[in-house]
Amino acid sequence: MGKELLLEIGTEEIPAAFLPKAIDDIKRLITKEFSEIRIGYGDVVAMATPRRLCLCVKDVADRQEDQLVEKLGPAKRVAFDEDGNPTKAALGFAKGQGIDISEVETLTTEKGEYLCARKKITGEDTKALLSELLPKFITSIPFKKSMRWMNLDLRFARPIHWILALFGGEVIPFKLENISSGTVSCGHRFMSPDFFEIKNFDDYLQKTKENFVMINPDERRATIVDEAKKAAQDVSGNILEDEDLLEEVTFLVEYPSVVRGSYEEEYLALPKDVLTTSMMSHQKYFPITDNEGNLLPYFVTINNTVARDPRVVAAGNEKVIRARLADARFFFEEDQKIPLETKLEELKDVVFHSQLGTSYEKVMQFRELAEYITEKIDPSLKDNVSRAATLCKADLEMQMIYEFPELQGVMGKEYALIQGEDPIVATAIYEHYLPTAAGGDLPETDEGAIISIADKMDTIVGFFGINVIPTGTADPYALRRQALGIINIILAKNYPLKLNDLIEKSISILGNKMKRKQEEIKTDVLEFFKGRLENQLISQGHPYDVVDAVLTVDTSDLVRAFNKIEAMENFKTHEDFEPLAIAFKRVGNIIKDFKDGSVDDSLFETDEEKDLYETFLSINETACTYLDQGKDQEALIEMARLRKPVDNFFDTVLVMADDEKIRFNRLSLLNYISQLFYRVADFSKIVTEG
Repeated sequence: MGKELLLEIGTEEIPAAFLPKAIDDIKRLITKEFSEIRIGYGDVVAMATPRRLCLCVKDVADRQEDQLVEKLGPAKRVAFDEDGNPTKAALGFAKGQGIDISEVETLTTEKGEYLCARKKITGEDTKALLSELLPKFITSIPFKKSMRWMNLDLRFARPIHWILALFGGEVIPFKLENISSGTVSCGHRFMSPDFFEIKNFDDYLQKTKENFVMINPDERRATIVDEAKKAAQDVSGNILEDEDLLEEVTFLVEYPSVVRGSYEEEYLALPKDVLTTSMMSHQKYFPITDNEGNLLPYFVTINNTVARDPRVVAAGNEKVIRARLADARFFFEEDQKIPLETKLEELKDVVFHSQLGTSYEKVMQFRELAEYITEKIDPSLKDNVSRAATLCKADLEMQMIYEFPELQGVMGKEYALIQGEDPIVATAIYEHYLPTAAGGDLPETDEGAIISIADKMDTIVGFFGINVIPTGTADPYALRRQALGIINIILAKNYPLKLNDLIEKSISILGNKMKRKQEEIKTDVLEFFKGRLENQLISQGHPYDVVDAVLTVDTSDLVRAFNKIEAMENFKTHEDFEPLAIAFKRVGNIIKDFKDGSVDDSLFETDEEKDLYETFLSINETACTYLDQGKDQEALIEMARLRKPVDNFFDTVLVMADDEKIRFNRLSLLNYISQLFYRVADFSKIVTEG
């Protein structure tokens, strides 16, 4: 039975967004460290509040595991002379390992017999190792942003005030700059700010709670949910649930308490999104709804202290939300006085980017691209697409968006409906922003999807055209997210669009704004999309070699590429797949530098090459027809008939014959086969056993 390690890092308030990841990182880092230095351990628990990070590791071994180090030396044949006496090589090896020559052993390996020195390294005391390990561990916890304070070199998410470090109930002595480890923790900043002694993890859990610190985030979350639901039920309502807000609030408080507030019913006349954004995004309140999901004039706020008089707290929050909603109502009423088309004109004075022109120019660009896409998908949509594209950025100049930027698109739809636009146009105005995050909702209407693709493609091509390209660490214009948005929309809608065509059209529309050669832009943008699609498909569980094999052949037609990947995955279970892939690799290696040639069947010398050619001719037309129809699975099954003829060919035919005409003819035959397979994928990318 090992001992318990308990570590608490007490800090100033760490941003809520940092903490969930910090919990995962703490567990990952400590298990990695213990494994690397050979310390046995049991269960690992990590928790956090805004003012502390906590780690508890159960059953930690008292000592490192002993280690047997094995070091190979010179070969036996050079380590001893003819009389069996050690040579200088053997003596030097023994001396270098700190052992006597008599302790050197002989080890038989695949390459022969070699000298071997085996040394046992006794494990060190764990407590002593922890004194060295923990300071490095603390400073290795990664944060999105870190800071320095006072005159210290130490960097952390926020200034550290104390460190509790116990092993088996005893302090682990170390110092981190001016902070010494100890045996004390601290209570809630306002309700119990004193320090108190800690004996072990159970004692820690009890005393922190007694001092108004709910260290376990799961407990805080459950408390928030339960108490908020009770507060809503008291006014016959329900909490408008939101996982992101719940997680944020959970990590904003150490000891949650719930207070319900209200606001005037007249504000319910505002669009629901305005009300929920005001409450949830700006104030971190939970709105209350009725059973049909309609808002009631109440909200729940989560405090970090227990209110002496909840009515006073409620009144303070009501005053804040009332002011916000009054502003929102004013903006909403004022914005309605100005037509969207007037606001569109104002975009002529808004610079989108110094090298790419104004926001108005951008709208005109992606409107033209959207009209081009519409012709390929459904020309009957052109009028609505053109109208929605024209108006979709007009709300950026509305007062409501200045106050609530997260409502762009949402308010554009509201104002469009109020001003009598077709509901399809209004919906497309909202949907063209989608998806707004990885895995987010996609546009439901074709009009919204088309404009979304056009807007995002215009942005990507534009920035690549002026050589503003995402790097490994920087993507200030979210081009990766926008590329994934285009990919997911095209795949979800099954659109017959080719990236090549969209990129070329976008480059043409952008015209002299492009500062690079057209082919360079096109190549780089296609490669950029390939990388995004490849990463997404692999993360979804598709085999990396199949993804690579298909995308090497074609990235432009996303729907066809995806269908080919699925077909290849299914075909992988076919009995002929592995040997066929191996044979194709062999074909590819032989014709690597071969240029196209035609086959002359009169030059065949063996039955095997005749059979291969005849089999190829019998399946080629059928396989190509299947591929043209998008029936990739059927095409692959048809192509699998080549397996035995190809094997027989390689078993009996010398491809690189001395006769130049015979050699050229055989290479041409293999090239025919290669070109057929290459219509599906580059089989040389497939991982095989052979």
